[in-house]
Amino acid sequence: MGESSGSVSIDVERISVGGEEHLIQTSYGSVSVAVFGDHEKPALVTYPDVALNYMSCFQGLFFCPEAASLLLHNFCIYHISPPGHEVSDLVQELLQLGAAPISSDVPVPSVDDLADQVAEVLDFFGLTAVMCLGVTAGAYILTLFASRYRDRVLGLVLVSPLCKAPSWSEWFYNKVMCNVVYFYGICGFIKECLLQRYFSKEVRGISQVPESDIVRACRSVSSWLLDERQSKNVWRFLLSINGRRDLTEELKKLNCRTLIFVGDSSPFHSDALYMTSKLDRRYSALVEVQACGSVVTEEQPHAMLIPMEYFLMGYGLFRPCQVSSSPRSPLSPSCISPELLSPESMGLKLKPIKTRISLQSSSC
Repeated sequence: MGESSGSVSIDVERISVGGEEHLIQTSYGSVSVAVFGDHEKPALVTYPDVALNYMSCFQGLFFCPEAASLLLHNFCIYHISPPGHEVSDLVQELLQLGAAPISSDVPVPSVDDLADQVAEVLDFFGLTAVMCLGVTAGAYILTLFASRYRDRVLGLVLVSPLCKAPSWSEWFYNKVMCNVVYFYGICGFIKECLLQRYFSKEVRGISQVPESDIVRACRSVSSWLLDERQSKNVWRFLLSINGRRDLTEELKKLNCRTLIFVGDSSPFHSDALYMTSKLDRRYSALVEVQACGSVVTEEQPHAMLIPMEYFLMGYGLFRPCQVSSSPRSPLSPSCISPELLSPESMGLKLKPIKTRISLQSSSC
């Protein structure tokens, strides 16, 4: 497939330093992939939530120095954006292609189409097996990809994942959002709905407590990204995710280890607990983050660090020693419980972990 796909790549240093953006033609339309790091390293594929891209969904995690050193030291990062969710139309302008709303003549892809599209992206770059990191809707797409292409996924790191078909209430809520987006675009109402989807009420601002810098930044980014991006593209992705099917049976067939993060204030908290209960406990772990919404990668990225370190050590991966002095992230043999280094579960015994990070300590 890689040979039949087309790609145009440009440096997008005006958007993100050091990355290269590829627009890849697949059987299901074009898709944007931002690549960071050494192509010779193992691949980490990311997929964001609805109406987000890698800059608005993963920059908190990758701007965290310890996490960035862990991930960039071990992986080449391939950030896949849902169709039409590129960082901005700036990419299109630089390529002199103009704005890129997806034509109404192009069928809305199913979730299976989007999972197969991920496979075509891997084929284009010549990637065989990859690590995956997804958030909510993106976590669903990567889980479906892992169930359809089991030999191509080494491990899953899922943030506030979905695995069931939408409940009636979620389906109706998403349907209302779809209708509003279709007729009115990304208006103030939709932005508020999305902020509630992404963040806990603590950072959104409650009674005499101002909203956090994270939410203010997201609002300013939304004014640039969501207003510039064609709203019909967001509408299409919402439709795709609202038509998802139950993956419970597929979860039993996964042969990779899985690490799940979820904020205890996430609207999808119960979905994450359900998914965890259906996975093989020998090869999976759940991390609940206190006072946090769905997008843990942005709201509490430090809470992800130590669990990810333990998880990746099972693959023989580690963080560079020059930054291991952080008290939040002691990655050295003397700091790791011996039972975590047992040979069980391919070298790493993952135990359920519940973080207890107060708002005060998370700002330290």
